[in-house]
Amino acid sequence: MTILLFLGSLLGAMALGIPIAYSLLVCGVALMWHLDLFDAQILALNVINGADSFPLLAVPFFMLAGEVMNVGGLSRRIVKLAMTLVGHVRGGLGYVAILAAVLMAALSGSAVADTAALAALLLPMMVAAGHDKARAGGLLASAGIIAPIIPPSIGFVIFGVAANVSIGKLFLAGIVPGLLMGVAIALTWWHVARKENVVPPPKATGAEKLKALKESTWALVLPVIVLVGLKFGVFTPTEAAVVAAVYALFVSTVVYREMGLHDVYTVFVAAAKTTAVIMFLVAAAMVSAWLITVADIPGQMVGLLQPFLDSPTLLLILIMLLVIAVGTAMDMTPTILILTPVLMPVVKAAGIDPVYFGVLFIMNNAIGLVTPPVGTVLNVVAGVGKMKMDDVTRGVIPFMLAQFAVMFLLVLFPSIVLVPLRWLTA
Repeated sequence: MTILLFLGSLLGAMALGIPIAYSLLVCGVALMWHLDLFDAQILALNVINGADSFPLLAVPFFMLAGEVMNVGGLSRRIVKLAMTLVGHVRGGLGYVAILAAVLMAALSGSAVADTAALAALLLPMMVAAGHDKARAGGLLASAGIIAPIIPPSIGFVIFGVAANVSIGKLFLAGIVPGLLMGVAIALTWWHVARKENVVPPPKATGAEKLKALKESTWALVLPVIVLVGLKFGVFTPTEAAVVAAVYALFVSTVVYREMGLHDVYTVFVAAAKTTAVIMFLVAAAMVSAWLITVADIPGQMVGLLQPFLDSPTLLLILIMLLVIAVGTAMDMTPTILILTPVLMPVVKAAGIDPVYFGVLFIMNNAIGLVTPPVGTVLNVVAGVGKMKMDDVTRGVIPFMLAQFAVMFLLVLFPSIVLVPLRWLTA
């Protein structure tokens, strides 16, 4: 009964068009009435405590770093470097998009910011070269969602806080899966691009490659600083976010000199607006999370899934299918906040490594950003490229299926994630 009330109140509020953050509060109030615990002070206290978290400070700083990189020229130089390296091969602009997405993912951790930058820079070039616009848009959308997997990742920060799992370990565990996602869409692009008769741009000279590498060196140093700092315990993930934001500001204003005072104000406002949305979602979700614990919904879920606890692989497959279904209708952040407190006790009861599960869970949620009908990243590409949503959806399907294949491969072979993680954390 409690589970039905939880789902019914949440889905019912969302069906009425109430924003997700307020729907979470409605769900929390409904559970409080059901448990005879309604108290406005408890409600307010949980909202405040939900946002009062030191690890969550990483979110605004990573958001700021992503905005600065797009405005300050770091993203453009990354794309230029990728162009000189692989732009000349058949379907080269697609490989440029994938390589640039992987490099940019190591800078910002925001799928929306990376996709917007990639679409603005590369989509017109791909269309002008003769690539099918829908297919090019789908490739850029699928490349953009690598950002939440390769560290630093805002999704890992939110999951780590909600699940009480080491954010540093999540960051390190995401490296190999993120690279595999890039390889999967590169192989898919190789297959589909063979059908297009597109003449690639001329091969860059050694001097041009060296110049592009020199210009992008400042941008490429940032992920090295973050990963080395996390590996050797120089700073925490939250402190890494501050380092990333300050470094990006320094490079954009002092080294590249592409940002003035007005630009600095603009990117701060943009990052603050996005952060406010995420933090309010987190704060509202903490009300439901507290009541989920009080109502023992996780215990009831463990009871329902008891027959599958002896088969962790089958249990993970069922959970992944559930998250896929939820991802078609809900954005990444609310999905993490709603499902994490419910699923984590089940995962622990089955003896599944929480970090390993976190990687799979965030991968699934990232792919959910390109699954219709909601598909936040699909909307970004459609908006930037002035395309119909149906066209972008048609173009993204083969790449989305390839990324789902990678995710289920990791479900079947956990060592692909766990072995590199043990080496990196040794």
